[in-house]
Amino acid sequence: MNNYLKKTGLWTFILGFGAFIVSLTLSDYRLSKEIISEQGTDEKYQQLSIASTEMHDVVYDTNIRFIRDLKKAIEKANHAIIEKYAIDLKIGDQLAEASGSGDQYIFKQEVIDEILPASDEILSVQNKSLKDYTGWLAGRSFTTKSKLADELKTAITSINHGLSYQRAFDSYSAKNLVFAITKASSSGMLKGNLNAWFFLSFGLVIIGAFAYFYGTYSKVPAGIKNNHIFLDALTNKGWLGIALGTFMIAFYIVLYFYPEYLTNWVLLVDPVSYKLNGGPASHWFLYGFMYTTAVFVMGIRMILKYRHNVYQIIRTVSVIFFQTAIAFILPEILVALHKPGYDFKNIWPLDYDFFYSYNLTALTESGMLGWFMLFWGIALILIAVPVITYFYGKRWYCSWVCGCGGLAETLGDPFRQLSDKSLKAWKIERWMIHAVLVYAVINTCAVLYTFFTGSYSLLGIGTESIKTSYGFLISSMFAGVIGTGFYPLMGNRVWCRFGCPLAAYLGLVQRFKSRFRITTNGGQCISCGNCSTYCEMGIDVRWYAQRGQNIVRSSCVGCGICSAVCPRGVLRLENGPEKDRLNVAKLIGNERIPTSN
Repeated sequence: MNNYLKKTGLWTFILGFGAFIVSLTLSDYRLSKEIISEQGTDEKYQQLSIASTEMHDVVYDTNIRFIRDLKKAIEKANHAIIEKYAIDLKIGDQLAEASGSGDQYIFKQEVIDEILPASDEILSVQNKSLKDYTGWLAGRSFTTKSKLADELKTAITSINHGLSYQRAFDSYSAKNLVFAITKASSSGMLKGNLNAWFFLSFGLVIIGAFAYFYGTYSKVPAGIKNNHIFLDALTNKGWLGIALGTFMIAFYIVLYFYPEYLTNWVLLVDPVSYKLNGGPASHWFLYGFMYTTAVFVMGIRMILKYRHNVYQIIRTVSVIFFQTAIAFILPEILVALHKPGYDFKNIWPLDYDFFYSYNLTALTESGMLGWFMLFWGIALILIAVPVITYFYGKRWYCSWVCGCGGLAETLGDPFRQLSDKSLKAWKIERWMIHAVLVYAVINTCAVLYTFFTGSYSLLGIGTESIKTSYGFLISSMFAGVIGTGFYPLMGNRVWCRFGCPLAAYLGLVQRFKSRFRITTNGGQCISCGNCSTYCEMGIDVRWYAQRGQNIVRSSCVGCGICSAVCPRGVLRLENGPEKDRLNVAKLIGNERIPTSN
């Protein structure tokens, strides 16, 4: 019976996944003026309507050609707007000329009003931008006119570059616009049969996965074994693992940078979105739905696999609840109520955009609930993290609440043994995760400076460039593409171990001021290595267990799997007096072993 369930479940899953892939090809696309006007009516949308005239009412049989022509139209519209508001570099020479003579040139912003008087809309925009970007030059003395002119031209170049953010379609808004227009322009078999295709794809995948997991684990005897994990092509970096990793990496790259090519998948979850928030789905709704589904389905697998361990069952139920109810359903309900779609469990600096101007504005303009969300977020940062981590270690968040941790513990569980336990990896880990934390702090300071001052330049550096680079390098590439896509290649906690700034913050508290530790009974250790094999954070747990040494590591997320797979009960997760955490076992010759990273 179990083998029959496994085979049936596997083929059902494959059939559903195949339907999911095929659904990408089931639409035609046609653009109209009405579709553009639905996205907006200000100057940049008017320019886009003009620039895309040749596309209007032309039927495209694939979204590849449609998206290519649409992107060209947006570029054309942007060029028209930038050309209209750009400041000529010659203005830099004129400002320098008006700032002095001989061997002393002192820049005063008053000369901007002389050269660029705010007499109409265009000049007003240019005047304000130039003052914003040259405030740090005011009062500075230069020995030659050319040196001052070069500084001013650099500022003008930055202003012209920033016009795409302030007046036209910047890269982020252009990406969202292409997605929205592509989705709105689609028609065909998929759009007319969404419920049927939803069942044929998502429905069959979920049913097949449940059947396969039940057939695999329901009759497995008590106790967790390695179960040939280093002989399986999926879990030992074999061809199947590489194929899965490649698919996941490709999916994340397309999701983050080219979501317009996924509009058919987004259409599949439109009915779910309408039921939750009353509106159509975005590509982030698709991601949230798939993310939550993965945590739920793989969480059931986790419960079946570790059903003889109460701690693992409760912990898995916790991450399923927080991801499903708090991170996915509640924000969508809030959106339906015209409130910010706030994730109450997300904490800065993992929630890196918490202090971004659009989020602060949305919260402060949403009445008492919005202000509560703002103070709740700040309280989590300043009070909850240090206090709760003191009593329970970082496991309260990383292994029980966090969405990233929830996906790692469920979807990533088959790959936890792939984490690198080498000393080199440990050294890289320490430098990288704390460097990302510093980067997150700098990014937040930059966006807050812009929010409170209205200036987009801090010490001559564009705050938008800091924000954009953080979003690309950390949020997209590291947390998304590498952090999740590399599960089958580097283990399930790559992001948590090497990049998460909140994990770094929690780890600092756990390492130096916490009651949490993993205690060991070295006399019972048989050196089987299960604990080290299953440690997702790259800790060589056996090394500590052999010596009867408490494990106090800033990287430990307290998942408890090392304890669950130990056949002798050597390891135990405890919260006790802080003074006992560093009770290091003395070895032969009174050698004292260092306790942490």
